[in-house]
Amino acid sequence: MIDIIVWLFSSLAGGIQGLFWVLFNPLQAFNLSDGEAVLRLAYYGASGELFMLVAAIAVGVFVVGVFRNGFLWKVVVGIETISNGVGRFFAWAGLLMVLQQVLVIVLNSIFRAADISIGPFGVAFTQPIGWYADGLKIYNAAIIALCCAYTFVQRGHVRVDLVYAAIGFRAKRMLDMIMTVLFMIPVLLLVWFYGWFYLWRHLIRPNINATQDLDTMLGRARAFRWDVETFSSSPSGFNAYFLFKVLIVLFAAMMLLQAVGFFYRSYLEYREGEEADSKDLDLDRLEQPAGPDVPEGAQ
Repeated sequence: MIDIIVWLFSSLAGGIQGLFWVLFNPLQAFNLSDGEAVLRLAYYGASGELFMLVAAIAVGVFVVGVFRNGFLWKVVVGIETISNGVGRFFAWAGLLMVLQQVLVIVLNSIFRAADISIGPFGVAFTQPIGWYADGLKIYNAAIIALCCAYTFVQRGHVRVDLVYAAIGFRAKRMLDMIMTVLFMIPVLLLVWFYGWFYLWRHLIRPNINATQDLDTMLGRARAFRWDVETFSSSPSGFNAYFLFKVLIVLFAAMMLLQAVGFFYRSYLEYREGEEADSKDLDLDRLEQPAGPDVPEGAQ
């Protein structure tokens, strides 16, 4: 027990120390040409120090919010604004996907073009038709990964209501808090943890993994080199597959942030009662135009 407490406090101290070092030495910390700096970034991105720092901030915000509900409501609205903003922006990827698909079909089937060259600023970007056709899946991945938190805010996720529908308002909010802590956050932490190292294994050499400590990683800094994955399923196919790994990490980050915001909202609604249900929640609404069968002002 004592060892666990010592580890918790030492990890928190290391996280705070690392945060201040990054704040005061940003150029050194994010020097992507320095092998040691890159390996430190790769290590701390899924380290106990970072976890304890983020957990301490989240708990600290919650403790302040227990005594100042207005402050916690602002935090909730801020988190939901980020989720909504990112989701609404990347939802346009669906339109881009359709336009690109139409462009590929027209140029390939009608004009028999082999390449597509895009150069709006005088610098041409040229890739085979197959690259654009195969790359359509990146739009799907972006929508799924970056619109998931937005969908959660909009209450578009499926619920299993066998128990949830039969209990009262405050019991629902309590259940939301418990399930967020016991299931949602731990699962997302696992996605972040494994997704983080999965990403770096496709960006740099030598390979790193979750079992290596910082000293082991830094000992291999001399052999460091960038080796960004350019795998393609076909000779002319989409070859930026490392972007899918980036999206896994972004998905985990966005959903972790939203999970914390959901916990805060559940607590506030539990404390303030049914009058706080959906308070300040920015939901999308599809309005019907007024017509013969729709009275004016009844949309």
